[in-house]
Amino acid sequence: MTDKPGDKIMEFGALIKFYRTQRGMTQGELAKGICSVPHLSKIENNSKEANEETVALLLERLNISMKEMEENEEQIKFLLREFSSHINFYLKDQIEDTNQKLKDIEHFIPFSKYIYIWELYKYRYLLFKGLLDKAELQRELLHKQKKNFSQHEDYLFRYYNAVFLMWKGQYKNADEILDDLFNENNNESFNGELLYHRAFIKSSLEQSGHAIHFGKLALQIFMNEFNFIRILHTLMLLGINYTHSNIYEEAQACFQHLIRNAEIVKEEQLLPQVFHNMGYLQQKMKNFKQALYYYQKSLMLQPDHNHDYLVTLYVVGELQYSLKSIEKAKACFEEVSSLAKDLGNKKFSLLAEFYLLKLVSSDKGFKYLETKVIPFLEGANEYADDLILFYKMLADYYNQKGMIVEAVKYLNKITE
Repeated sequence: MTDKPGDKIMEFGALIKFYRTQRGMTQGELAKGICSVPHLSKIENNSKEANEETVALLLERLNISMKEMEENEEQIKFLLREFSSHINFYLKDQIEDTNQKLKDIEHFIPFSKYIYIWELYKYRYLLFKGLLDKAELQRELLHKQKKNFSQHEDYLFRYYNAVFLMWKGQYKNADEILDDLFNENNNESFNGELLYHRAFIKSSLEQSGHAIHFGKLALQIFMNEFNFIRILHTLMLLGINYTHSNIYEEAQACFQHLIRNAEIVKEEQLLPQVFHNMGYLQQKMKNFKQALYYYQKSLMLQPDHNHDYLVTLYVVGELQYSLKSIEKAKACFEEVSSLAKDLGNKKFSLLAEFYLLKLVSSDKGFKYLETKVIPFLEGANEYADDLILFYKMLADYYNQKGMIVEAVKYLNKITE
């Protein structure tokens, strides 16, 4: 989104005071022969509007020309637009370069009409970098200035707040903000970034139909802009939601396009996710050998000591277990158990222990599932898919043992 600063004018009074104090001049020294000291004091406090000639003379005495001020203002405007564009197009090196250029002239920005746009873009930059603690501090600072925002600045602030809540996992609150912005019939509602974030949040809320709708709108805009990196991000989102919606042909087309093009635009970090999701798609389609092939490709491209590697490795273990490849499954779950402990991930530590026990004794495994795993997953209140799988496993286990009451108990949990 680009800046639309509205009707604010440059704060010449504050600017004159800043440079006067910086140069160690008294009000008398600056005002001599130009205006009275009380008049200068009123100008500096913006309680009196000075005419252009007086301002020009004061700036000249400070060795600053009106032309220089205008050039600085244009430079700020240009850099802010460039900054926004670089973030939109995910041009990471250029973002840092422009950010540094803005910091180099940051002392002047508070006196320009772009003061709030700059502070808003700082907020956006921190969100882009994933620096949520610093972003929260910037959010608090901006909230105190909210009453001074133009309509456009208020719009940006609400939009960035939605992105902040999204990264904090507060998807419902983020969705409500974006819904309000979208329904305001503002032309910016059809900005590719906002549509992408709508799709991302809808996906996180497991509303795949809505995620696909907004994702396709975002994709069209990114394609029109030749925004190649965001095209890949959106295809990933669409592929995941097509998979969840059992629209397998469309999902496969998205992932194949990603595999072909991720390396071309130097998004190699995306490939492990693409291969993982392609593996999951193949697994849903019952193409188990293909699924293992893509999961293994994902593992090969990942550092072996992070959360994503842990997730993929666990899925491989589950798949090997379902294919009766017991030794391979055991090896996977032993590695998952060790890595989960190193990473402090209790969920996968519990799940790996369940399968390792189950490989030794079905009864011991299901007792552990019922007394340790299920209570943890239910307490976390965020693992619905896992719970449904394990409720079904327990229901089948108790049904085979003729313990109908216990089986029905877990079947009922599935339908709750």
